[in-house]
Amino acid sequence: MGRITSFADLIGIIKDKASQSKAALVSSNPKSKSLSFHLSVLRATTHDPSTPPGNRHLALLLSAGTGSRATAASAVEAIMDRLHTTGDACVALKSLIIVHHIVKHGRFILQDQLSVFPASGGRNYLKLSGFRDEKSPLMWELSSWVRWYALYLEHLLSTSRVMGFFISSTSSTVHKDEYEEMVSSLTNTDLLREVDALVGLLEEACKIPDLPFSGGKPLAVKITQLVGEDYVSSIDELYTRFNEFKERPDTLSFGDSIELLCALKRLESCKERLSEICHWNWKKAWLDGFWGLVLEVKGMVGNLEGSYGRIEKSIVGIGRREKRYGSARFTDRLVTGYGDAVRFSSGRFTNVDRPFNYPVSSSRTLC
Repeated sequence: MGRITSFADLIGIIKDKASQSKAALVSSNPKSKSLSFHLSVLRATTHDPSTPPGNRHLALLLSAGTGSRATAASAVEAIMDRLHTTGDACVALKSLIIVHHIVKHGRFILQDQLSVFPASGGRNYLKLSGFRDEKSPLMWELSSWVRWYALYLEHLLSTSRVMGFFISSTSSTVHKDEYEEMVSSLTNTDLLREVDALVGLLEEACKIPDLPFSGGKPLAVKITQLVGEDYVSSIDELYTRFNEFKERPDTLSFGDSIELLCALKRLESCKERLSEICHWNWKKAWLDGFWGLVLEVKGMVGNLEGSYGRIEKSIVGIGRREKRYGSARFTDRLVTGYGDAVRFSSGRFTNVDRPFNYPVSSSRTLC
């Protein structure tokens, strides 16, 4: 617990104690399993800006994935209720961190419930574009993190739907040889669709706000760490797909070439910002190799039939058109109710057993 520095901090502590005491009293009933998850969520999402959700509370919530579908649904409902009923920036950020942990470390049954929530519609899922906490300068600053983080997680879920599995998930691993064989069976259209989605996710990651000045840094650092892990997983996915494109230059149509080169240019524009997000020196040689591959594929596409100049001119026009409708096209992909939900293929997940967190992902956008 951080130091009490204002009256608002004191009020937050009192709210936490009161909510947890009430939930603990009710959840003492052995039949109230859903209320026990509610209590765990309350304990993981306190108003204290100096402490991210504790590992013990995260582990308890993730354990919901080992039970029935109803149990998983209760846990997800408790998390989403906390997220959508709070006006406190710290509580909202911690709730979003829990959602991110489910994507990364949850069992499929728990992830699946997250992907189709809410069951009855009427709620605005993760969209928190209008979130404002004006209690203090710190809460105002952290509000920008809430707005960005919610949008980023929506991109992560949308991209995962395109890919057919959850990006950066420790439960979504498959043997490298089998995975590369699967990727090689994809059509150019499918590969481009997935490349576009992954690049779009990295573009959203680049919009991460600067670390807050007036407090809340532990929360921001935790979020940055999680996003950095997604970055590495996304690069891993792109690595495999770009290598596949190297094997099939003669199959690329002029339109395919334009779309691929456009994605490569968008990706290059992210390089500097992404390097600021991820400081893993032990990955430096691997990342350098990836950016070298990007240049290699870009050169290959540009030299196809001597059409580099024509492709460049086409990209300019496509880029202008895309800016007008790109965001609307993304919005159509989001799950806003049970009827609109696109469920992940359970079979795709259960056949997965990949070492060293070798993930899968995708979406689509021209320049």
